[in-house]
Amino acid sequence: MRRRLAVLAAVPLLFAAACGTDVKDTGGAAATTTGAALTVTGETGEKPTVKFPAGKPAATSSFKVVKEGSGTPVKMGDSVVANLTVYTWDGKTNALGGSTYDAGAPELVPLSTQLPKVVQDGFVGAKPGGRFYAVVAADSYTKEQIEQAKQQGTDTSIAQVFIVDVIDAPQARAASGKALDAEVPGIKLENPGGDQAPKLTTKTDEKASKKLVAETVIQGDGPKIKKGQAVLVQYVGKIWGTDVEFDSSWSKGGQPVLFQIGTGKVIKGWDEGLVGRNVGSRVLLTIPPDLGYGEQGQGEQIKGTDTLVFAVDLLAAY
Repeated sequence: MRRRLAVLAAVPLLFAAACGTDVKDTGGAAATTTGAALTVTGETGEKPTVKFPAGKPAATSSFKVVKEGSGTPVKMGDSVVANLTVYTWDGKTNALGGSTYDAGAPELVPLSTQLPKVVQDGFVGAKPGGRFYAVVAADSYTKEQIEQAKQQGTDTSIAQVFIVDVIDAPQARAASGKALDAEVPGIKLENPGGDQAPKLTTKTDEKASKKLVAETVIQGDGPKIKKGQAVLVQYVGKIWGTDVEFDSSWSKGGQPVLFQIGTGKVIKGWDEGLVGRNVGSRVLLTIPPDLGYGEQGQGEQIKGTDTLVFAVDLLAAY
């Protein structure tokens, strides 16, 4: 459904490599080498400027709070909306994909033990509007992990620096607005309420519309979604007439996903059908092939003639 930004596509590689190791952290002390400290400047909400000290790269993992935020602190188990800027110690941002600021949208980071301890420590207790950096140095890796990283083209001898701007730790898991009488002929949608997945049935003999159909079935009272925003959603997707489910966030542990809307990062039917809807809403979409995956289809399940049906919950927008 969406193209993951290069910076986040690279993060799991490094984070997974650090799992299970005894990562040392300094509990907020600055990363130093030859007596000098790494410095991070600039306003949160903008790409940071980083000055690296002279001398050898940091050999010890650490994190430091650069700016305190406000509001509810982040805790383990949260999924955090954040902007990430990634450097190697030599100051290169392109080594791990650069910055979400360059890509134009933040990312969603599940806060779990799959992250290195030093990164967990940076996130836990952070508040929206805050900024911290985490240095993942050579002490974060076992010999086996170093060898695995080499095979994947990652140089673990140079410390990696992640500057993290925390935006939000949203708790909503489903649409929260008022149920409407809207419907699409041939499609059945049940809204059980609470944080439960909608029940979408697409097995029908009726012909699908050749045009995009977008109906709000639960009306949220949040702000209208604008082109270029990052939108947090839950969704289920099925093929018209078959009831085949080809994708669903609900079926993947019920964790919402985040993507940029209105800029070509998702299929056209989503870009056209979701911009202008209110946060908190559930939207039922039927998407013809030319606004979906086109004549080539997608994978083994979606043919070039298939109309796609989605129930999309709009949880937040940034």
